Formats: sequence, C-alpha cells, structure tokens
Amino acid sequence: MRPVTATAAAVTTLIGVGAAVIAAGRYASDAALKATPGRPLPGDPRLTVHSTAAGHVTLTRSLATQRPGRYGIEGEDVHAVIGAILDEVPRRADTVVRRLERVSHGSLEPGTKVRLTPRVHDGDPSSALGLDHKDLDIPGELGTLPAWFVPGPRGTWVITVHGLGATREHPLNLLPFLHTLRFPVLNLGYRGDPGAPPPPDGLGHLGDSEWRDLDAAIRYAVSQGAERVIVHGWSTGASMALHAAANSALRGRIRGLVLDSPVLDWEATLRSLAAARGTPAPLLPLAVRAAQGRTGLHGDRLLEAADPKAMRVPTLIFHGPDDALASWQLSRELAARRPELVSLHTVRNAPHAAMWNADPERYEEALRRFLTPLM
Repeated sequence: MRPVTATAAAVTTLIGVGAAVIAAGRYASDAALKATPGRPLPGDPRLTVHSTAAGHVTLTRSLATQRPGRYGIEGEDVHAVIGAILDEVPRRADTVVRRLERVSHGSLEPGTKVRLTPRVHDGDPSSALGLDHKDLDIPGELGTLPAWFVPGPRGTWVITVHGLGATREHPLNLLPFLHTLRFPVLNLGYRGDPGAPPPPDGLGHLGDSEWRDLDAAIRYAVSQGAERVIVHGWSTGASMALHAAANSALRGRIRGLVLDSPVLDWEATLRSLAAARGTPAPLLPLAVRAAQGRTGLHGDRLLEAADPKAMRVPTLIFHGPDDALASWQLSRELAARRPELVSLHTVRNAPHAAMWNADPERYEEALRRFLTPLM
C-alpha cells in the first residue's frame, strides 16, 4: 500500500472509531437524558403474573417482589396495587404471593408482563382520590406548565415535584396525607412532561434547568396568596428543590424542603443509569462527557445548591442504602454536616424514589413531625 493511501486508511479508521465512541457515549447518556415520564427506568426488572385469586396475585420471585410495603404494578394497558407478602398462601418456590389491593385499569391475566412502580394511583386527584382539584396552567419560561391544585385553608402551600421516569401521578401517594393536614397542594408538571413544553434540546437536564419551572410554580403560589411554601421533591425533583432554595428570587418564601431519594451527584446517577442499561464500565466516563457536551451540565452547580454551609431552611431527607441510582452516602453526609437543620429518615429495602412505598406509616409520621412546626 502506498504511504498516502495507508495514511488515508488510518485516518478513516480513526474517524470511524472516534464516531463510534461518540455514538456510544450518546447512547449511554440517553438513559438519563431521555428518561420518558411514566416509563420504566433502566434496571427495573420485568415480572410475570402467574395467577390471581380473590385478594392476591402470584408474581415471579425476585428481590423486587420480596420488598416489603405497598407498590403499583404496571404493564401494557394495566395498573394495579399490591400490598404485603402473603406467606400463608401456597405457592411455588419461584413465585411470591402478595395481597392484591385493587386493579386500577386493565386486567391481570396469567402471563402478563409487569414491573413494580412506586406509583399507586392512576388518574388525577379527583378521579383517583375523590379530592376536588383544579387543573392549572402556570406561566413558565418555555410556556404554560400543567399542575393540579388541591385547595386547603393554610397559608403555607406544599409544592410537589416528581423525579426521573415519573409523572404527576407519583406525588398522589402523599396527597391524602397532606390534605388531612389542611395544606394547599400544588402538584407540578414541568418541561418534558405530558402537556408541558418540551425542553429546547429535547433532553432532560437532571434538574439543572428544570428547577426554573419550579421557580415559576413558587411565583404562582405567592401570587395566589401563599405566604410560605414547602417543596417536596423526589429524585431529580429533589435536586430542583435544592436549586430553587439556593437560587430563586423568592427563596425567602421557602419554609422547608423534603427531599426523597435526592440526586446530589448527577454524574454518579447518570453512570448508574447507563450501567443499568448495559453500558460497559470503560464507556461510563464517555456517558458523563456526552451528557456535559449535549446539555451544558456542570456538577458544581448542584454541589453549590446542596452545599451544607449554604443551606438556610429546615430539610428532611428520606433515603436508604438500597437506592441504586442516587447515593445514600451523600444524604448521610449532608445530614451529618448540618444536624441542626437537616434530618435524615433512613428507609431500608426501598429502591429509588420509593421510600414511602416501603413503609407508608413511618414515612408519614416522620413527615408529620417535620411539617407540624412549619405550618
């Protein structure tokens, strides 16, 4: 081969390899940046319905189906709610029998493929819970943002913000509890959600830009008479809450934060999601670099928002060691560095953003104690 031809071939090969590496990084980063609201996140195991009977359902035995607590199960055109494990019901060694609380829609036929979800309600506050609500359109920087508002007599509003792979239906888990405490509740949909404007680049930013939609919700609440607000965020919704508390022009109105499974290190969460999608370990740094290049994400902004020295308001964190997507250790460190301001309620045997599901009673009691002095 002539030298010029050999050089051209080598350059072509390098370009091809480089393009493949870039494509691999983009594909890996999609696990977080293109997490579709209401769709399973990478790593959520698929399960099979083996049988149903009065008040119980038999599922594939796995670590997921053996978790204690109350969960939704969802599949193609079906959603149901399951409760405690029923050890007294006869079963095969490879199955688990759990209490079947209700089928929200569809039917659970033998062979149906489902996944566990922390979402236990299907619909809006009126259809799912029988609570009167208003459908709102909140002005945001990209357009109007959909929200559900359930009124209450208090001057302190609770704004709920879902996280990765979830929708406004996820915070409905806590709406009956918050309603009994007489809080007005604003359940926000933000950019990328159904009915909300898409992000300009078509990508999620793990709370780094989405928090401005939460800021718009805070402005709306204050304009409608809210004297104070408490932000309750899950996953990247918790990251949004931290950004708002640090950067909002109305941060002085924020009376408290509740952070469930908070993403305090977006790079670690992105690597975890990419790994769950099957990305080989050597390519995980590429996923981070691809995410930075595609979105302008920078970890220092989140670090500044979650800096213990800069935190100003009482904060309650729900988190546990079984969260594979957001580091529980970072939540422990945050609480340890500001014990007079930050409390950590540890929840075991719960996956990401499912701290309530693992033990609803203890979760709500911890939340009640936190909220009572902030009312």
